[in-house]
Amino acid sequence: CARSPDDYGRVYGRILGQCRGPAILHWLGDMFDPALAGYWGHADLDRATEVCLDVIRQHAAKIDGIKVSLLDKDREIALRRRLPAGVRMYTGDDFNFAELIAGDEDGYSDALLGIFDAIAPAASAGLARLAAGDQQGCHEILEPTVPLSRHIFKAPTRFYKTGVVFLAWLNGLQDHFIMVGGQESARSILHLAELFRLADKARVLHDPDKAAARMTSLLATH
Repeated sequence: CARSPDDYGRVYGRILGQCRGPAILHWLGDMFDPALAGYWGHADLDRATEVCLDVIRQHAAKIDGIKVSLLDKDREIALRRRLPAGVRMYTGDDFNFAELIAGDEDGYSDALLGIFDAIAPAASAGLARLAAGDQQGCHEILEPTVPLSRHIFKAPTRFYKTGVVFLAWLNGLQDHFIMVGGQESARSILHLAELFRLADKARVLHDPDKAAARMTSLLATH
Protein backbone atom coordinates (compact mmCIF):
# COMPACT_ATOMS: atom_id res chain seq x y z
CA CYS A 1 0.00 0.00 0.00
CA ALA A 2 3.03 2.31 -0.01
CA ARG A 3 2.65 5.15 -2.52
CA SER A 4 6.07 6.75 -2.37
CA PRO A 5 9.63 6.20 -1.10
CA ASP A 6 8.77 8.47 1.83
CA ASP A 7 6.18 5.93 3.00
CA TYR A 8 8.95 3.35 3.38
CA GLY A 9 11.04 5.78 5.36
CA ARG A 10 8.16 6.54 7.74
CA VAL A 11 7.16 2.93 8.32
CA TYR A 12 10.70 1.62 8.77
CA GLY A 13 11.47 4.54 11.07
CA ARG A 14 8.42 3.84 13.21
CA ILE A 15 9.15 0.11 13.49
CA LEU A 16 12.89 0.44 14.09
CA GLY A 17 12.24 3.16 16.65
CA GLN A 18 10.36 0.60 18.74
CA CYS A 19 13.07 -2.09 18.53
CA ARG A 20 15.02 -2.82 21.71
CA GLY A 21 17.86 -4.46 19.83
CA PRO A 22 19.33 -4.43 16.33
CA ALA A 23 17.08 -5.78 13.58
CA ILE A 24 17.86 -7.51 10.28
CA LEU A 25 16.13 -5.98 7.27
CA HIS A 26 15.23 -8.12 4.26
CA TRP A 27 15.01 -6.85 0.69
CA LEU A 28 13.15 -9.64 -1.08
CA GLY A 29 13.03 -9.33 -4.85
CA ASP A 30 9.93 -9.81 -6.97
CA MET A 31 11.34 -13.06 -8.39
CA PHE A 32 10.43 -14.52 -4.99
CA ASP A 33 7.08 -12.73 -4.76
CA PRO A 34 5.68 -10.71 -7.70
CA ALA A 35 3.74 -8.52 -5.26
CA LEU A 36 7.04 -7.01 -4.11
CA ALA A 37 7.80 -5.35 -7.44
CA GLY A 38 8.68 -1.69 -6.91
CA TYR A 39 9.81 -2.16 -3.32
CA TRP A 40 11.34 0.95 -1.69
CA GLY A 41 9.06 2.98 -3.97
CA HIS A 42 10.90 2.47 -7.26
CA ALA A 43 10.84 -0.10 -10.04
CA ASP A 44 14.34 1.05 -10.97
CA LEU A 45 16.73 -0.88 -8.69
CA ASP A 46 19.37 1.86 -8.66
CA ARG A 47 16.87 4.36 -7.28
CA ALA A 48 15.44 1.75 -4.91
CA THR A 49 18.96 1.13 -3.58
CA GLU A 50 19.35 4.79 -2.67
CA VAL A 51 16.10 4.74 -0.66
CA CYS A 52 17.20 1.55 1.09
CA LEU A 53 20.60 3.03 1.97
CA ASP A 54 18.99 6.23 3.24
CA VAL A 55 16.79 4.21 5.64
CA ILE A 56 19.79 2.21 6.85
CA ARG A 57 21.93 5.32 7.41
CA GLN A 58 19.20 7.07 9.38
CA HIS A 59 18.70 4.07 11.68
CA ALA A 60 22.10 2.34 11.62
CA ALA A 61 22.20 2.02 15.41
CA LYS A 62 19.08 -0.16 15.29
CA ILE A 63 20.15 -2.30 12.32
CA ASP A 64 22.36 -5.38 12.60
CA GLY A 65 22.35 -5.92 8.84
CA ILE A 66 20.33 -6.38 5.70
CA LYS A 67 19.61 -9.56 3.78
CA VAL A 68 19.47 -8.95 0.03
CA SER A 69 17.57 -11.50 -2.08
CA LEU A 70 17.82 -10.07 -5.58
CA LEU A 71 19.91 -12.86 -7.17
CA ASP A 72 22.26 -10.16 -8.48
CA LYS A 73 25.82 -10.66 -7.30
CA ASP A 74 27.21 -7.34 -8.53
CA ARG A 75 24.37 -5.32 -7.04
CA GLU A 76 24.81 -7.03 -3.68
CA ILE A 77 28.55 -6.36 -3.64
CA ALA A 78 28.04 -2.70 -4.60
CA LEU A 79 25.48 -2.26 -1.81
CA ARG A 80 27.70 -4.12 0.65
CA ARG A 81 30.54 -1.67 0.05
CA ARG A 82 28.28 1.30 0.83
CA LEU A 83 26.80 0.08 4.10
CA PRO A 84 27.57 2.12 7.23
CA ALA A 85 30.25 0.72 9.52
CA GLY A 86 28.84 -2.03 11.73
CA VAL A 87 25.93 -2.91 9.43
CA ARG A 88 26.37 -6.35 7.92
CA MET A 89 25.38 -7.74 4.55
CA TYR A 90 23.55 -11.08 4.68
CA THR A 91 23.44 -12.77 1.32
CA GLY A 92 20.17 -14.16 0.07
CA ASP A 93 21.72 -14.90 -3.35
CA ASP A 94 21.09 -18.62 -3.87
CA PHE A 95 22.84 -18.39 -7.26
CA ASN A 96 26.22 -17.00 -6.16
CA PHE A 97 26.41 -17.61 -2.42
CA ALA A 98 29.77 -19.43 -2.38
CA GLU A 99 31.79 -16.53 -3.75
CA LEU A 100 29.78 -13.90 -1.87
CA ILE A 101 30.47 -15.64 1.44
CA ALA A 102 34.17 -16.01 0.60
CA GLY A 103 34.26 -12.27 -0.11
CA ASP A 104 36.92 -10.04 -1.60
CA GLU A 105 39.48 -7.49 -0.45
CA ASP A 106 36.68 -5.09 0.52
CA GLY A 107 34.54 -7.44 2.58
CA TYR A 108 32.19 -10.40 2.47
CA SER A 109 28.53 -11.35 2.91
CA ASP A 110 27.31 -13.36 5.87
CA ALA A 111 25.25 -16.44 5.04
CA LEU A 112 21.47 -16.40 5.59
CA LEU A 113 20.18 -18.55 2.77
CA GLY A 114 17.17 -20.65 1.88
CA ILE A 115 19.36 -23.21 0.14
CA PHE A 116 21.14 -23.97 3.44
CA ASP A 117 17.99 -25.84 4.47
CA ALA A 118 18.56 -28.26 1.59
CA ILE A 119 22.35 -28.57 1.87
CA ALA A 120 22.73 -28.25 5.65
CA PRO A 121 25.52 -30.85 6.18
CA ALA A 122 27.60 -29.45 3.30
CA ALA A 123 26.98 -25.87 4.42
CA SER A 124 28.03 -26.70 7.98
CA ALA A 125 31.22 -28.41 6.83
CA GLY A 126 32.07 -25.64 4.38
CA LEU A 127 31.57 -22.83 6.89
CA ALA A 128 33.64 -24.73 9.46
CA ARG A 129 36.50 -24.85 6.94
CA LEU A 130 36.08 -21.13 6.25
CA ALA A 131 36.10 -20.31 9.97
CA ALA A 132 39.36 -22.24 10.27
CA GLY A 133 40.89 -20.13 7.50
CA ASP A 134 40.73 -22.89 4.89
CA GLN A 135 39.08 -21.00 2.04
CA GLN A 136 40.08 -23.60 -0.56
CA GLY A 137 38.52 -26.36 1.53
CA CYS A 138 35.34 -24.33 1.83
CA HIS A 139 35.16 -23.89 -1.94
CA GLU A 140 35.71 -27.60 -2.56
CA ILE A 141 32.68 -28.40 -0.40
CA LEU A 142 30.32 -25.60 -1.44
CA GLU A 143 31.04 -25.24 -5.16
CA PRO A 144 29.35 -28.56 -6.12
CA THR A 145 26.20 -27.36 -4.35
CA VAL A 146 25.90 -24.18 -6.44
CA PRO A 147 24.46 -25.87 -9.59
CA LEU A 148 21.93 -27.62 -7.36
CA SER A 149 20.92 -24.33 -5.76
CA ARG A 150 20.63 -22.56 -9.11
CA HIS A 151 18.36 -25.35 -10.32
CA ILE A 152 16.13 -25.28 -7.24
CA PHE A 153 15.81 -21.47 -7.45
CA LYS A 154 15.52 -21.16 -11.23
CA ALA A 155 12.64 -19.15 -12.68
CA PRO A 156 9.85 -19.09 -11.64
CA THR A 157 11.93 -18.67 -8.48
CA ARG A 158 8.89 -18.47 -6.20
CA PHE A 159 8.46 -22.24 -6.64
CA TYR A 160 11.81 -23.02 -5.00
CA LYS A 161 10.01 -24.48 -1.99
CA THR A 162 8.96 -27.45 -4.13
CA GLY A 163 12.60 -28.40 -4.62
CA VAL A 164 13.48 -27.92 -0.96
CA VAL A 165 10.63 -30.15 0.17
CA PHE A 166 11.40 -32.72 -2.54
CA LEU A 167 15.00 -32.99 -1.34
CA ALA A 168 13.80 -33.27 2.27
CA TRP A 169 11.61 -36.19 1.19
CA LEU A 170 14.47 -37.87 -0.69
CA ASN A 171 16.60 -37.54 2.44
CA GLY A 172 13.99 -39.19 4.67
CA LEU A 173 13.24 -36.02 6.63
CA GLN A 174 9.54 -36.47 5.91
CA ASP A 175 7.52 -39.47 4.84
CA HIS A 176 5.64 -37.88 1.93
CA PHE A 177 6.02 -35.38 -0.89
CA ILE A 178 2.78 -33.45 -0.47
CA MET A 179 2.61 -29.67 -0.01
CA VAL A 180 -0.02 -27.14 0.98
CA GLY A 181 -2.03 -25.99 -2.03
CA GLY A 182 -0.65 -28.74 -4.24
CA GLN A 183 2.71 -26.98 -4.55
CA GLU A 184 4.41 -30.34 -5.14
CA SER A 185 3.09 -29.98 -8.72
CA ALA A 186 4.69 -26.57 -9.25
CA ARG A 187 7.76 -28.18 -10.84
CA SER A 188 7.80 -30.77 -13.61
CA ILE A 189 8.96 -34.37 -13.22
CA LEU A 190 11.92 -33.49 -15.51
CA HIS A 191 12.89 -30.68 -13.15
CA LEU A 192 12.77 -33.06 -10.18
CA ALA A 193 14.79 -35.70 -12.05
CA GLU A 194 17.55 -33.16 -12.73
CA LEU A 195 17.39 -32.04 -9.11
CA PHE A 196 18.01 -35.66 -8.06
CA ARG A 197 21.09 -35.87 -10.32
CA LEU A 198 22.49 -32.56 -9.06
CA ALA A 199 21.89 -33.51 -5.42
CA ASP A 200 23.89 -36.68 -6.04
CA LYS A 201 26.76 -34.71 -7.61
CA ALA A 202 26.68 -32.27 -4.69
CA ARG A 203 26.86 -35.20 -2.24
CA VAL A 204 23.88 -34.03 -0.19
CA LEU A 205 21.85 -37.27 -0.33
CA HIS A 206 22.10 -38.61 3.23
CA ASP A 207 21.13 -42.18 2.31
CA PRO A 208 21.61 -42.73 -1.44
CA ASP A 209 19.83 -46.08 -1.44
CA LYS A 210 16.72 -44.62 0.22
CA ALA A 211 16.81 -41.60 -2.10
CA ALA A 212 17.11 -43.84 -5.17
CA ALA A 213 14.19 -46.00 -4.00
CA ARG A 214 11.98 -42.95 -3.47
CA MET A 215 12.99 -41.49 -6.83
CA THR A 216 12.22 -44.79 -8.54
CA SER A 217 8.78 -44.85 -6.93
CA LEU A 218 8.06 -41.29 -8.06
CA LEU A 219 9.16 -42.00 -11.63
CA ALA A 220 7.02 -45.14 -11.75
CA THR A 221 4.00 -43.08 -10.68
CA HIS A 222 4.61 -40.61 -13.51
